[in-house]
Amino acid sequence: MGGKVTFREFLGVLGARWRVIAVSLLAVIAAAAVQTMVTPAVYTASAKIFLSATQPPGAGTNNQVVTYALSADDLARYIDVLNAPSVIEPLRDRLGLEPGTPIAVSAEVGQTSNVMTITATGGSPELIARIANTAGPVLAEVATKKFSPLLAANGQSVEATPIAPATVPTEPVSPNAKRNLMLGALLGLALGIGLALLRHTFDTKVRTEDDVKALSNRPILGDIPMVKSVKSGLLSLESDPHGRHAESIRRLRTNILFVDVTTAGHSFVVTSSVPGEGKTTTTINLALAMSDAGSKVLLIDGDLRNPSVASTMGLDGSFGLTTLLLGQADPEDVVQRWRETTLHVLPAGPVPPNPSELLGSEPMEILFGKLSHDYDFILVDSPPVVPVIDAVLINKLTHGLIMVVGAERTKKRDLASAVQSLETVDAPVAGFALNMVSAGSSTAHRYGYYGYNRGADAKPSRRERRAQAKRHA
Repeated sequence: MGGKVTFREFLGVLGARWRVIAVSLLAVIAAAAVQTMVTPAVYTASAKIFLSATQPPGAGTNNQVVTYALSADDLARYIDVLNAPSVIEPLRDRLGLEPGTPIAVSAEVGQTSNVMTITATGGSPELIARIANTAGPVLAEVATKKFSPLLAANGQSVEATPIAPATVPTEPVSPNAKRNLMLGALLGLALGIGLALLRHTFDTKVRTEDDVKALSNRPILGDIPMVKSVKSGLLSLESDPHGRHAESIRRLRTNILFVDVTTAGHSFVVTSSVPGEGKTTTTINLALAMSDAGSKVLLIDGDLRNPSVASTMGLDGSFGLTTLLLGQADPEDVVQRWRETTLHVLPAGPVPPNPSELLGSEPMEILFGKLSHDYDFILVDSPPVVPVIDAVLINKLTHGLIMVVGAERTKKRDLASAVQSLETVDAPVAGFALNMVSAGSSTAHRYGYYGYNRGADAKPSRRERRAQAKRHA
């Protein structure tokens, strides 16, 4: 993104890459949900017992039961042997379990009392509650026989008194669905934002207005959407006059007229940084929009290297600008009127071996001066800026340069190079036209509000096609 990134720019990146963030978020949440579903549920149940040594009635006890507190060493030893086979096997027998049935049980003793907490873990809530409640008595019984020989010799036994029996758990301790989904959401969001920033950092193409604004402070004069009508008929002002593309061209025309007020030149050269950005189609449609406003417009094909205006409009391109520069004809002989409109077209003519020299020649300057007096508005389609210098030479004759930028096609380095080249020779861009904007972008959606009708992009009916054919015949 270059330099210090403001919070607004950060939000702009997130807005432009929201699909990456959304996909990452949903993917990680889905993975967390699947992992939670396939992970076996684990439950825990705990029972609290009081362990003590008891001496039955007999000599020296006045025929009374005497209870003694166990030492800390005895309690620690009982915890150590809790999972020994000598305890686990009797526990299985007491519970009626098959030999070898796994039992996971643990215990701990409070620091200030002989209260022992026995915790059982497993996949069956009912079984682990039984294990936790049964483990204490079994441990006390086995401890008397095998692990407390001194107590046994004195006729004493270990007793387990229940304090808080274990209950059947209703919720597993693992997996924790809420926690897993929340962590998945946080991880997915962080991953999505990271991928969005990474993709933006390494993205080499111009995609939004912000990308253009980052390279130049000149205004964005219009966003031209990519719609089906343009694919089927390049001249949207003719094939789909009420569609989004045609409306965006009219909006571009209006904004250029505001620029024209400041230049008072009534002529613009339209170019791009590299080929393939749709400058010729944009220039032709813009010229049609200018003529629709009642102006006498001249469209000049100044691309003497790769002329395409005549072929796009279905005109004869065998004569044109180069014919006039060679002095072989007069303007009224080669300028062609477009149907019954006020638009006139001057094709490029035969491709010369020295296009730059011709465009920068004195005859070209004299010719353009004469044409400027004959027409209300002149638009010149020129070659791209990065490969050749022709646009700069034409710009010296006109009073403004419009740069067409192909969204998701133009590379940032090419646009930056073109802007810098123009500024170096004191031929700054008057404004930009962001072309081929995808229908899903925020800029393209703005045209839906201003459209003439909701079905503007629908194919015309057979009756409409016949009516159009009669008008253009």
